[in-house]
Amino acid sequence: MFVASLYNIDNIIHADKEEGGGHLVYVIPIEREVERGLEAFLDRTTQEAIEAGADHIIFEIDTPGGRVDSAGQIGSLLQNLQVPTTSFIVNEALSAGSYIALNTDNIYFVPHATMGSSGVINSDGTAANDKAQSAWKERMIAAAESKGRDPLYAEAMADSSIDLPEYGAPDGSFLTLGPNDAIKVGYAEGIVDDRIELLYELNLSSATVEETEPSLAEEVARFLTNPVVYSILLSIASLGLIVELYSPGFGVPGIMGITALILFFYGHIVAGLAGMEAIVLLLLGIILIIAEFFVPGGILGLIGVGAILASLLMSGYDVGQMAMSLGIAFLVAIIASIILFRRIGLDKGVFRHIILRDSTTTDLGYVSSENRLDLIGLEGVALTALRPSGIGEFDRERLDVVSEGSFIDKGTSVKIVNVEGARIVVREIS
Repeated sequence: MFVASLYNIDNIIHADKEEGGGHLVYVIPIEREVERGLEAFLDRTTQEAIEAGADHIIFEIDTPGGRVDSAGQIGSLLQNLQVPTTSFIVNEALSAGSYIALNTDNIYFVPHATMGSSGVINSDGTAANDKAQSAWKERMIAAAESKGRDPLYAEAMADSSIDLPEYGAPDGSFLTLGPNDAIKVGYAEGIVDDRIELLYELNLSSATVEETEPSLAEEVARFLTNPVVYSILLSIASLGLIVELYSPGFGVPGIMGITALILFFYGHIVAGLAGMEAIVLLLLGIILIIAEFFVPGGILGLIGVGAILASLLMSGYDVGQMAMSLGIAFLVAIIASIILFRRIGLDKGVFRHIILRDSTTTDLGYVSSENRLDLIGLEGVALTALRPSGIGEFDRERLDVVSEGSFIDKGTSVKIVNVEGARIVVREIS
């Protein structure tokens, strides 16, 4: 779904393409961080533009950057478009944002806009390894060359070792271009104050303009697929379900845990990260874990946990990031389990139904074996050799007996000297 805004240079609202001078322009915003949710949004809106017969697509860019992998996918998407494209940098196109702009046919700036500073930075704020930096630099160069731009400046945006002091990027700094410098090096076609002036520069002042915006579902998905957010969701899910195990009935902790898990998969499904196979694995895992309560052995439970973990890993765009998030959630679950076990024990919640606590004590009348103390002093004969155990007969009763340690031959007279539960100790009568 999209919100449509129809206008022209004279602020006259047109109802169809012909009243707009025979041209149709789609305006698609690229805002906030570059991530998989943005990729899904751009895939949908560019496809809509193509199906509607758009003559030009304008990307209004205001982003500090984001994920390199998502930027790469977006770059491929833009390169494959058969419709002329223009990047309109309304504030900043930094890092991954500069790469996206380089993959369009034209670039325009507002007077205060900037573009560049595209070094690869890890999530912890440190520079990425040389391999990642080199691959990203080559992508920047290729994007610039694909549109006929000098690759030196794209390389300087991603490589701080390139010395360009005349553009404010001495050795050790990433290149960031303002509007005038961008025009000077051929990275911008012009400077405009607003979208209306941009349309005029593109000779599309009379065109019909369709302005697209993310749907509510896409906005939610972009938020939920942020690595920080889904790490928190997984931690809440694990913590809620662990606490629920120690709580009688089903209450707030369980609802929180399940809700967090649903939000995780909802965001990843809308963003196109999680497919039906991940959902099937999740449901299968839940069913197997429930079955474990009724089938002894533990195998079903282990398989169920494995299926759930596999579904989570399959839903992530970056397996490494997802594994780290799962590790954090697992650590939270362990800490919560230890605290709850020490404070509550295993006599609460679902554990009280699956852990046997009844004991057969003597106080309740249970006797594991009869203690025959009345046998002490009886004399009899060894019916078998005692090495040291065997069989003896006492007052016509055959008993399993054991000597004090020495060998006693068959037929030897013996005497019962001690009884310890079922253990009857005999001694040879001299």
